[in-house]
Amino acid sequence: MQNDSFPGWHGTTIIGVKKGGEVVIAGDGQVSLGQTVIKGSARKVRRLSPGGFDVVAGFAGSTADAFTLLERLETKLEATPGQLARASVELAKDWRTDKYLQKLEAMLIVTDGTDMFVITGAGDVLEPEHNVAAIGSGGNFALAAARGLIDSDRNAETVARDAMAIAADICVYTNGNLTVEALKGNKND
Repeated sequence: MQNDSFPGWHGTTIIGVKKGGEVVIAGDGQVSLGQTVIKGSARKVRRLSPGGFDVVAGFAGSTADAFTLLERLETKLEATPGQLARASVELAKDWRTDKYLQKLEAMLIVTDGTDMFVITGAGDVLEPEHNVAAIGSGGNFALAAARGLIDSDRNAETVARDAMAIAADICVYTNGNLTVEALKGNKND
Protein backbone atom coordinates (compact mmCIF):
# COMPACT_ATOMS: atom_id res chain seq x y z
CA MET A 1 0.00 0.00 0.00
CA GLN A 2 1.40 3.39 -0.95
CA ASN A 3 1.87 5.95 1.78
CA ASP A 4 -0.16 8.67 0.03
CA SER A 5 -3.24 6.44 -0.24
CA PHE A 6 -3.11 5.10 3.32
CA PRO A 7 -5.63 7.03 5.45
CA GLY A 8 -3.48 6.84 8.59
CA TRP A 9 -4.10 5.75 12.15
CA HIS A 10 -5.49 8.35 14.50
CA GLY A 11 -6.91 8.43 17.90
CA THR A 12 -5.45 8.80 21.28
CA THR A 13 -5.56 11.48 23.84
CA ILE A 14 -3.37 11.08 26.90
CA ILE A 15 -3.24 13.61 29.71
CA GLY A 16 -1.09 13.86 32.82
CA VAL A 17 -2.14 16.08 35.73
CA LYS A 18 -0.04 16.73 38.83
CA LYS A 19 -1.89 18.33 41.74
CA GLY A 20 -2.24 17.99 45.50
CA GLY A 21 0.43 15.33 45.94
CA GLU A 22 -0.98 13.07 43.24
CA VAL A 23 -0.17 12.52 39.57
CA VAL A 24 -2.88 11.10 37.32
CA ILE A 25 -2.47 9.87 33.78
CA ALA A 26 -5.65 9.27 31.80
CA GLY A 27 -6.13 8.05 28.26
CA ASP A 28 -9.11 7.50 26.02
CA GLY A 29 -9.83 4.22 24.27
CA GLN A 30 -10.33 5.21 20.64
CA VAL A 31 -8.28 3.94 17.72
CA SER A 32 -9.31 5.18 14.28
CA LEU A 33 -8.21 4.34 10.75
CA GLY A 34 -9.02 7.33 8.60
CA GLN A 35 -12.62 8.20 9.40
CA THR A 36 -13.47 4.79 10.86
CA VAL A 37 -13.32 3.90 14.55
CA ILE A 38 -11.53 0.55 14.70
CA LYS A 39 -11.66 0.13 18.47
CA GLY A 40 -13.23 2.16 21.24
CA SER A 41 -11.76 0.45 24.28
CA ALA A 42 -8.00 0.35 23.78
CA ARG A 43 -5.94 0.62 26.99
CA LYS A 44 -3.18 3.18 26.45
CA VAL A 45 -2.26 3.83 30.08
CA ARG A 46 -0.17 1.21 31.88
CA ARG A 47 1.25 0.72 35.36
CA LEU A 48 4.81 -0.63 35.47
CA SER A 49 6.65 -1.79 38.60
CA PRO A 50 10.30 -2.28 37.66
CA GLY A 51 12.50 -2.91 40.67
CA GLY A 52 9.51 -2.48 42.99
CA PHE A 53 8.99 1.19 42.10
CA ASP A 54 5.64 2.09 40.53
CA VAL A 55 5.60 4.08 37.31
CA VAL A 56 2.58 4.97 35.20
CA ALA A 57 2.97 5.51 31.47
CA GLY A 58 0.51 6.67 28.83
CA PHE A 59 1.27 6.44 25.14
CA ALA A 60 0.09 7.95 21.89
CA GLY A 61 1.04 6.66 18.47
CA SER A 62 1.63 3.20 17.12
CA THR A 63 0.79 0.58 19.74
CA ALA A 64 3.60 -1.79 18.74
CA ASP A 65 6.06 1.11 18.81
CA ALA A 66 4.78 2.26 22.19
CA PHE A 67 5.11 -1.24 23.67
CA THR A 68 8.67 -1.43 22.39
CA LEU A 69 9.41 1.88 24.12
CA LEU A 70 7.67 0.80 27.33
CA GLU A 71 9.80 -2.37 27.39
CA ARG A 72 12.93 -0.25 26.91
CA LEU A 73 11.83 2.14 29.65
CA GLU A 74 11.24 -0.79 32.00
CA THR A 75 14.75 -2.06 31.28
CA LYS A 76 16.20 1.39 31.98
CA LEU A 77 14.23 1.62 35.23
CA GLU A 78 15.45 -1.81 36.34
CA ALA A 79 19.02 -0.59 35.77
CA THR A 80 18.35 2.65 37.72
CA PRO A 81 15.63 1.81 40.28
CA GLY A 82 13.64 4.78 41.51
CA GLN A 83 15.34 7.20 39.07
CA LEU A 84 12.66 8.04 36.50
CA ALA A 85 14.45 11.14 35.19
CA ARG A 86 17.66 9.24 34.51
CA ALA A 87 15.83 6.30 32.90
CA SER A 88 13.79 8.71 30.75
CA VAL A 89 16.90 10.52 29.51
CA GLU A 90 18.61 7.21 28.74
CA LEU A 91 15.54 6.05 26.78
CA ALA A 92 15.39 9.33 24.85
CA LYS A 93 19.10 9.06 23.99
CA ASP A 94 18.64 5.51 22.71
CA TRP A 95 15.50 6.49 20.81
CA ARG A 96 17.32 9.36 19.14
CA THR A 97 20.50 7.46 18.21
CA ASP A 98 19.48 3.83 17.58
CA LYS A 99 18.64 3.24 13.89
CA TYR A 100 15.83 0.81 14.76
CA LEU A 101 14.29 2.96 17.49
CA GLN A 102 14.45 6.12 15.33
CA LYS A 103 11.67 4.71 13.17
CA LEU A 104 9.28 4.29 16.11
CA GLU A 105 6.29 6.61 16.05
CA ALA A 106 4.95 7.18 19.53
CA MET A 107 5.14 9.58 22.47
CA LEU A 108 5.01 8.82 26.17
CA ILE A 109 3.90 10.59 29.35
CA VAL A 110 5.49 8.93 32.38
CA THR A 111 5.31 9.54 36.13
CA ASP A 112 6.55 8.02 39.36
CA GLY A 113 4.12 10.09 41.44
CA THR A 114 6.68 12.84 41.98
CA ASP A 115 8.08 13.65 38.55
CA MET A 116 6.18 13.71 35.25
CA PHE A 117 7.83 13.74 31.83
CA VAL A 118 6.87 13.74 28.17
CA ILE A 119 9.34 11.62 26.18
CA THR A 120 9.59 12.03 22.40
CA GLY A 121 11.51 10.44 19.55
CA ALA A 122 13.29 13.73 18.93
CA GLY A 123 15.30 13.11 22.09
CA ASP A 124 13.15 15.32 24.30
CA VAL A 125 12.44 14.65 27.96
CA LEU A 126 10.13 17.47 28.93
CA GLU A 127 8.87 18.33 32.39
CA PRO A 128 5.57 20.07 31.67
CA GLU A 129 4.74 23.60 32.71
CA HIS A 130 1.72 24.20 34.93
CA ASN A 131 1.79 20.52 36.03
CA VAL A 132 -0.20 19.41 32.98
CA ALA A 133 0.96 17.45 29.92
CA ALA A 134 -1.04 16.05 27.02
CA ILE A 135 -0.22 14.17 23.83
CA GLY A 136 -2.07 12.60 20.93
CA SER A 137 -4.78 13.64 18.52
CA GLY A 138 -6.84 15.46 21.13
CA GLY A 139 -3.88 16.43 23.27
CA ASN A 140 -4.10 20.17 22.68
CA PHE A 141 -7.82 20.20 23.53
CA ALA A 142 -7.23 18.25 26.75
CA LEU A 143 -4.21 20.42 27.62
CA ALA A 144 -6.16 23.65 27.20
CA ALA A 145 -9.08 22.32 29.24
CA ALA A 146 -6.84 21.06 32.06
CA ARG A 147 -4.91 24.34 32.17
CA GLY A 148 -8.23 26.10 32.65
CA LEU A 149 -9.26 23.69 35.42
CA ILE A 150 -5.97 23.20 37.29
CA ASP A 151 -6.48 26.14 39.68
CA SER A 152 -10.01 25.08 40.62
CA ASP A 153 -10.83 23.09 43.74
CA ARG A 154 -10.91 19.85 41.72
CA ASN A 155 -8.38 17.12 42.53
CA ALA A 156 -5.94 15.78 39.92
CA GLU A 157 -8.19 12.93 38.81
CA THR A 158 -11.23 15.17 38.41
CA VAL A 159 -9.20 17.70 36.39
CA ALA A 160 -7.96 14.88 34.14
CA ARG A 161 -11.42 13.36 33.69
CA ASP A 162 -13.10 16.73 33.03
CA ALA A 163 -10.38 17.75 30.55
CA MET A 164 -10.70 14.44 28.73
CA ALA A 165 -14.49 14.88 28.55
CA ILE A 166 -14.00 18.28 26.95
CA ALA A 167 -11.45 16.86 24.48
CA ALA A 168 -13.84 14.01 23.60
CA ASP A 169 -16.59 16.55 22.86
CA ILE A 170 -14.30 18.44 20.45
CA CYS A 171 -11.93 15.90 18.87
CA VAL A 172 -13.41 13.20 16.62
CA TYR A 173 -10.37 11.01 17.36
CA THR A 174 -11.04 10.97 21.14
CA ASN A 175 -13.75 9.14 23.06
CA GLY A 176 -14.93 9.10 26.66
CA ASN A 177 -13.87 5.51 27.43
CA LEU A 178 -11.05 6.30 29.88
CA THR A 179 -8.27 4.38 31.56
CA VAL A 180 -7.06 6.32 34.60
CA GLU A 181 -4.05 5.52 36.79
CA ALA A 182 -2.87 7.60 39.75
CA LEU A 183 0.23 7.68 41.95
CA LYS A 184 0.74 9.56 45.18
CA GLY A 185 3.78 11.78 45.35
CA ASN A 186 4.84 15.08 46.88
CA LYS A 187 2.06 17.06 48.63
CA ASN A 188 3.70 20.37 47.60
CA ASP A 189 2.41 20.17 44.02
